[in-house]
Amino acid sequence: MRQLFLPFAAILAAALLSSCGGQGSQAPTQECGGSEFTTEYLTPTRVVLTKGPVNGPEILMRQYPGQVSTSEPLVTVFSKGGSVLLDFGKEIQGGIQIVRSIAGSKEPARFRLCLGESVSEALSDVREQGTTATNEHSVRDFDISVPWLGVAEYGNSGFRFARLDYLGDDDDVSIVAVRAIAKYRDIPYLGSFKCDNDRLNQIWQTGAYTVHLNMQEYLWDGIKRDRLVWIGDMHPEVMAVGTVFGDQQVVRKSLDYVRDGTPVQTWMNGICSYSLWWIIIHQHLYQWYGDLDYLKEQKDYLSALLENVIKNIDGTKEAYKDGRFIDWPSNDKPDVIHAGLQALSVRALEAGSEMAATLGDAALKEKCDDAVSRLRQYVPDNVGNSQAAALLAIEGMLDAEEASKIILNNGPEKFTSFMGYYLLEALAKGGHYKEAMDLISTYWGRMLDLGATTFWEDFNFEDAKNAARIDEVVPEGKFDIHADGGAWCYVGLRHSFCHGWASGPTTWLSRHVLGIEPVGVGFKEVRIEPHLGDLQWAEGTFPTPYGVIKVSHKKNADGTVSSDITLPKGVKRVK
Repeated sequence: MRQLFLPFAAILAAALLSSCGGQGSQAPTQECGGSEFTTEYLTPTRVVLTKGPVNGPEILMRQYPGQVSTSEPLVTVFSKGGSVLLDFGKEIQGGIQIVRSIAGSKEPARFRLCLGESVSEALSDVREQGTTATNEHSVRDFDISVPWLGVAEYGNSGFRFARLDYLGDDDDVSIVAVRAIAKYRDIPYLGSFKCDNDRLNQIWQTGAYTVHLNMQEYLWDGIKRDRLVWIGDMHPEVMAVGTVFGDQQVVRKSLDYVRDGTPVQTWMNGICSYSLWWIIIHQHLYQWYGDLDYLKEQKDYLSALLENVIKNIDGTKEAYKDGRFIDWPSNDKPDVIHAGLQALSVRALEAGSEMAATLGDAALKEKCDDAVSRLRQYVPDNVGNSQAAALLAIEGMLDAEEASKIILNNGPEKFTSFMGYYLLEALAKGGHYKEAMDLISTYWGRMLDLGATTFWEDFNFEDAKNAARIDEVVPEGKFDIHADGGAWCYVGLRHSFCHGWASGPTTWLSRHVLGIEPVGVGFKEVRIEPHLGDLQWAEGTFPTPYGVIKVSHKKNADGTVSSDITLPKGVKRVK
């Protein structure tokens, strides 16, 4: 949670806490007024470690049929002080199911359950003074009871690892199974990407899976921490959702939720740039899907919000008085924030002008155009900062080649998992597709090297140099990138290891390597200009309102690219 903006965050948290939980049957649930969610039971892929007396921990990796019986031939026996740490192989959103056999006392058996996105987090203790482990947003470290000859299900968090500590004093306890309960939207992956670089393929898929897990009742930012709707964070998430899953109602639901909870005179999530991102997202949705009825629903609020944005322009400069924020690493850099807000104001007001024209509001369009004209007369100093340079370059306020030099000179050490997407966009604008792919492989790929199965809220590339993998007990002399890393609001184990805003490479690879981009409104026209860099071939699909675009690109011996393109009926390719 962004601690600077607690009042609105508290409203969001209260609303989300009243929404559906993470438990259910193996059939699609009806938890949220529909059958959009599925729960799946997952068997552990390995036993990471045991402590104390635990007999037969490997039995927990066998497939459990889903029904406890009075004659279980294989059980794991916990004695006093016994503990087991299990790995479910990938990050999930959900809880844990524990099945107990007929043996032992009929009294409920007491255990402690600790969930973790890393081994370090699963081995942590929220009650230990000075630790960064928390039960904030989702309870992940707590005591439970397991019935004799019965089944118990607990938890609603984001995790990959689960530690089970037996708290009993006398009787042994026989456990039949410990399974993870994964809850996710049962929707097809319509978009796809594949090339001759397996590392890029894995990065594309990991980004898609990251945003998929965050498509819960609303489009959340994280599944362990920040299970909230942050509008600015939503922009890269919305791009990834559209790239992989097409038009999804959860996007509109989330946009409307924050709109309805925010008086137009105040900023969404208490952050001025987040109201700008709300405007930008709406223009993006209209361009991709052409849903005029939905855009008309926004007219009153959108018009008033654009007027409020214009009021916060002083001559040629943005002059927002509160909620000044771009991203956390630049939070103590006022020059970077100023440059970023100047660029985002241009982007939002140009989007506002286009939507005002679509909605037939000529007066509002003229006001937006005038404000953009004034803002473009002044270009703030980018102070050699990658984020500032990227945002200015995307809006044509800084030469893309100059911005590219700054970004490439600063390297992955200055990337962030949120703003990194916009750095990649600036590199594409400067024609540096190969370099962008190299940075994707270096920065996001390094998370994979450390054992990530989803992308993180933030990733300090310097920390990775002597870091242990997140799926192992940290060896002596190695850096614990989860417990000892992080900064700002994501210090240590509070750090989210599944954050939707980190899915930018998925969108970027489809947009620039496959080269698929809508022209005009609603994907009726599409431009396909692949950029393979050092790749020999790339292929994939992209969802549109008319169906799926299919492309296959192959580099010829002379360096030219041959393409095989299949467009759905209703979509026309233009140059």
